[in-house]
Amino acid sequence: MRRKIYDRLLEWKEKDKGSCALLLDGARRVGKSYIAEQFGRNEYKSYIVIDFARLPQEVRAMFENDINDFDLFFSKLAAYYRKTLYRRDSLIIFDEVQRYPAARELIKYLVADGRYDYLETGSLISLRTNVENIVIPSEEEHVEMFPMDFEEFLWAMGDETTVPFLKDCFENLKPLGQAMHRRVMNDFRQYILAGGMPQAVEAYVSTKNFEDADRIKKRILTLYREDVTKFAKGYEAKVLSLFDEMPSQLAKTEKKYKLADIDKKARFREYENAFLWLAEAMIVNDCYNATEPTVGLSMSGEYMTRKCYMADTGLLVTHSFMDDKFTDNELYREILLDRLHVNEGMLLENVVAQELRSHGHKLYFYSRSDSVDRDNRMEIDFLIRRKRKICPVEVKSGEYRKHSSLDKFRRRFGGKIGQSYILYTKDILVKEDVVHLPVYMAMFL
Repeated sequence: MRRKIYDRLLEWKEKDKGSCALLLDGARRVGKSYIAEQFGRNEYKSYIVIDFARLPQEVRAMFENDINDFDLFFSKLAAYYRKTLYRRDSLIIFDEVQRYPAARELIKYLVADGRYDYLETGSLISLRTNVENIVIPSEEEHVEMFPMDFEEFLWAMGDETTVPFLKDCFENLKPLGQAMHRRVMNDFRQYILAGGMPQAVEAYVSTKNFEDADRIKKRILTLYREDVTKFAKGYEAKVLSLFDEMPSQLAKTEKKYKLADIDKKARFREYENAFLWLAEAMIVNDCYNATEPTVGLSMSGEYMTRKCYMADTGLLVTHSFMDDKFTDNELYREILLDRLHVNEGMLLENVVAQELRSHGHKLYFYSRSDSVDRDNRMEIDFLIRRKRKICPVEVKSGEYRKHSSLDKFRRRFGGKIGQSYILYTKDILVKEDVVHLPVYMAMFL
């Protein structure tokens, strides 16, 4: 699978030249280990993968006993893995480094030694239990890896020409035309259903059978649940409650997460660690309420009010019917029969959040309630920073009739904001100074 993050790894290798290690952080099964090994194979004369999830006792002994003598340490490492190490032309990969924090702390001294390059992969990297009693090395660049975006999905399908064409249409606000738009929307529906987890995409691309992809996604969701019980000790029940409730929360018209749906007596402070765990595991994309649409969105973020999107929309489709047979999953049937509007609120918003997040945006929305004045009640799905302005983004079905919240927002904040966007299921349209874009163009915002 061709991944954009590969170019980021190349940039690190060429510009940093061993002056820092690179830490690749992402959810389980997002493809970190695969891309790290592919990078080592293609870009270096030799590479070694040390898997800390299955650390051999002999290698553990090297880290415990030999790190004060790097000549001996590297000689033993090369002998154990039967690899020749070449000065400035070998890569050492610390896979699942969060499982052995002492190795991460050692990065400072390995980088200073200067012989080789170091690439770390891991999940739940920042959780307190994974950094206790170690000094986080400053000689480490932290890069997040997300599920495959729509363009990467098209690459997997053998299509490398569509996105450049779409970008030209976006930049010139030029409609695609009915036939082309219909074809791209059909591909986008497939992306929504298959998702962006590489194993699931590979299964779908190989057979064009969503049931094969669904089987892979169920395994991934089961793995996530097992990780919760293993690594969220002390509050695993709360994490699982949030995780299991996510599809029903997103299916509602108002998607702000309501703890009262889990327990009427629940309070945010009781679930704060559970929300943090899911975010650190990169299983969810948190979206926070920004009370003031200024360039410093994080400064006005109300972190107790949030929406929780699944990091991968394909996993959300499977999670919604986790205990049912594939043939009972209504979402597959409705979307494939071009009835996306049936669940557009849940799926379209989620896939937009996924695309925005993978293209570098932190997620914020705007929500204001007023029991007296209706004109003060509004909710904007996303606020993004674009061309030094805050731009409101609404996600709508193709059949929507009005955008009253967006109109109120524009009247209220006027010259403070940039271009307003509506993402929907039809072709490009500019109307009343609002740019309407097909939902698959979220990648360009």
